[in-house]
Amino acid sequence: MIDIPSQLAAELSIRRAQVDQALALLAEGATVPFIARYRKERTGELNETQLRDLFDRFAYLTELQERQQVILESIAKQGKLTDDLRDRILACQQKTDLEDLYLPYRPKRRTRATIAREKGLEPLADWLRSQNMSGAAVNPHQEAARYVSSDLGVATADDALKGAADILAEAIADQAHLRQALRDRLLTTGTFVSAIKAEHPEGTTKFEMYRSYHQPVATIAPHNLLALCRGQTEGILSFDIEFDEEAVGDWLDQQELRSRQPAMRAIYQALLRDAFHRLLKPSLINEVIALKKAEADVASIKTFESNLRELLLASPAGMKPTLAIDPGFRTGCKVVALDATGQFLDYSAIFPHQSERQRSQAVETVLRLIHQYAIELIAIGNGTAGRETDRFIAEVIATLPQPPVKVMVNESGASIYSASPVAIAEFPELDITVRGAISIGRRLQDPLAELVKLDPKSIGVGQYQHDVDQKLLRKKLDETVESCVNYVGVDLNTASKELLMAVSGITPTIANNIVAYRNQNGVFRDRRSLLKVAKLGPKTFEQAAGFLRIRSGDNPLDNTAVHPESYAVVKAIAKDLGLDLHQAPEIARHLKSTDLTRYVTDSVGEPTLRDMVQELEKPGRDPRSEFCYASFRDDVTELSDLAPGMELEGVVTNVANFGAFVDIGVHQDGLVHISQLADRFVSDPNQIVKVGQVVTVRVLEVNAALKRISLSMRSPDARSDRPKPSPAKASPSAKTSPSPAPKLEDLQAKFNRRPSRS
Repeated sequence: MIDIPSQLAAELSIRRAQVDQALALLAEGATVPFIARYRKERTGELNETQLRDLFDRFAYLTELQERQQVILESIAKQGKLTDDLRDRILACQQKTDLEDLYLPYRPKRRTRATIAREKGLEPLADWLRSQNMSGAAVNPHQEAARYVSSDLGVATADDALKGAADILAEAIADQAHLRQALRDRLLTTGTFVSAIKAEHPEGTTKFEMYRSYHQPVATIAPHNLLALCRGQTEGILSFDIEFDEEAVGDWLDQQELRSRQPAMRAIYQALLRDAFHRLLKPSLINEVIALKKAEADVASIKTFESNLRELLLASPAGMKPTLAIDPGFRTGCKVVALDATGQFLDYSAIFPHQSERQRSQAVETVLRLIHQYAIELIAIGNGTAGRETDRFIAEVIATLPQPPVKVMVNESGASIYSASPVAIAEFPELDITVRGAISIGRRLQDPLAELVKLDPKSIGVGQYQHDVDQKLLRKKLDETVESCVNYVGVDLNTASKELLMAVSGITPTIANNIVAYRNQNGVFRDRRSLLKVAKLGPKTFEQAAGFLRIRSGDNPLDNTAVHPESYAVVKAIAKDLGLDLHQAPEIARHLKSTDLTRYVTDSVGEPTLRDMVQELEKPGRDPRSEFCYASFRDDVTELSDLAPGMELEGVVTNVANFGAFVDIGVHQDGLVHISQLADRFVSDPNQIVKVGQVVTVRVLEVNAALKRISLSMRSPDARSDRPKPSPAKASPSAKTSPSPAPKLEDLQAKFNRRPSRS
């Protein structure tokens, strides 16, 4: 049996001691954000990505060992466990290899081989196997005649040979080394082929490119395979794997056929073909598709994770009085006013797209709400009537001396939130559309705080999200939400229950109790008060405290990521410097030129001290980037307004491995194919664009019938055969516009405008 910690250290290129400490912390109930941030001394500064990789692989290897034990016990009960088989089973490091070894011993449903054994034909199968190996001159039919029995249902010698062949075919199909070799052959030389079913004429489906599709199994792109699976599930197309079956047959002969006697060769060759076509081929094709599908799932989920992270960490407009509008034509626009903490203040319905009288009333209502609540931000949903409402609001606020900032907000998932139990519990008396408007406004104020209330799958930044492994998807998206929330930190006195639930160590019950305590006792004045919350004990406090912020509290350190367990060190430093804790930036400035080793203790090492200095430099800072937004062209609101060559500003709404989707304000996102993302070769769209990034694009083509828009971020004169310099990393918030091919350092300056995220 493998030593899991040693194997993890070798696989991840880290020290065994780091593995042991990380696993020990996990066993103690520590979360990944807590370990990465506050236990750097113990883990040798392993970051979140390394820790998650370590824990995922640990879980896999642990499950593998548990499965090994189950299999060993099962085979032992059958009396078939040999020392060699035990060693081979314990040496497996992949579940596929383990299941290959177990296949001959796995309890099976009633197969043709099972029926043949019931007819007493296993001795004949053993005889055929031995004669194939010996090469002696024999008469198979003469031997088979001995097994003819009306009682057992064996009418002729041919029937006996067929039954024995079924037993041998199953045994051959169960051989681990044959399955592995053939599986590898399909993975390396097979080709995915697909066709659209006859009842779907050309040009009538979204799967048109797969009408006559051929792509090597080894190189098929994840999105292509997921599209094939989606098309097959929807009954529109079928796909299979093609390969050189004749070559496989010849290879099987070389592996298994030994006899030179014509009669024996004919029988064995026939059963080898049967083993392949009836048992091995369909099984292995399904396995290869499953393997490639699992790879595609992982790639798709990683894309989803990346997009979700960018969306959650999108720059907030700030907690300012906000007017939020859920646009509509016939049913009108729902307008709500929110205060600087996101609390609902007022609601009104306006009908600016109806009669002149109603439009005039709408103008009066909007101006009244702006003045009454000192509105600084206006959030307009980008759904139906969004652009028309945007134009109306622009005309209204143009008359004001200091107009509020007006922003179009992506409202994906807002309708799902507004009908959710969370929204109903918060605003039971409000209409569903009013709740949607509130969500739109809060998204502008603080995207992270509002989006955590949604199932990430409803936000609309995934790729084939309903087709991938749902259990893995949920796990990875939950990890992403947890990572983002703890990276930014949470205001303890304003956070919703849903936001608190994503904080390290806080369960739904404790989150409810925190909100209840806050409602009953008023705001928290210091972090230690958390210990008064029901069911929030020392362990939860340890895990959560550093990620919770108290602004304007009794202790200035409570508004930083400095953990309470390190307060004594900060106080000692401040005392040595003759400074007050409220002079945190001054403390940090002095520490930059101080030997930090003076303050190292058993629990606080240099990594923690370095983090403390960084926090004290800008206490209470928001690590997210500076707010920016796109300005849509007033004369472009519908698909029909677009024309090739137009340059437009837009917002990246989704990034896939084949390109990026951009909202340009026409109710239909356009696609910037990967080949059109830059004047240089791009292997990964995430090198250039991020969800939420403001970009300038050029219209290449508009297909009104299919509602498809092709866009480009390349300069108009860019050549497709230009040199391919090394990629420069994109900044999620930077504006990007087509321009002549810049130098690499210019690209870096252009894209690296966003502070790096730790």
